[in-house]
Amino acid sequence: MAIKRIQPGDRMSQAVVHNNIVYTAGQVAEGATVASQTKDILAKIDALLAEAGTSKENMLTATIWLSDISTFSQMNEVWDAWVIKGKTPARACVEAKLAREELFVEIQVSAAID
Repeated sequence: MAIKRIQPGDRMSQAVVHNNIVYTAGQVAEGATVASQTKDILAKIDALLAEAGTSKENMLTATIWLSDISTFSQMNEVWDAWVIKGKTPARACVEAKLAREELFVEIQVSAAID
């Protein structure tokens, strides 16, 4: 039962692969708007999934935290353009206080590896 850690650090890894499933850490990004942060986060997720040997096509779950739930539609506009229709993950989206005031969105996903 091998465990592969992607971009490991002292506190956390950006992703962990176990039993052909990749689990990303919560991804955040700088930016002035919810939309710009969401776009940058999804690009980071694309890169992590590629490094793990998979893609958004194989996503299983997504958890999204918004610092203000009233921005739900702004995040969803970017999400809907990014996600593959017919291959959407199980998803939860909640309002939460994030680690820093300038963060509006955090997203964590899991995906199967073929």
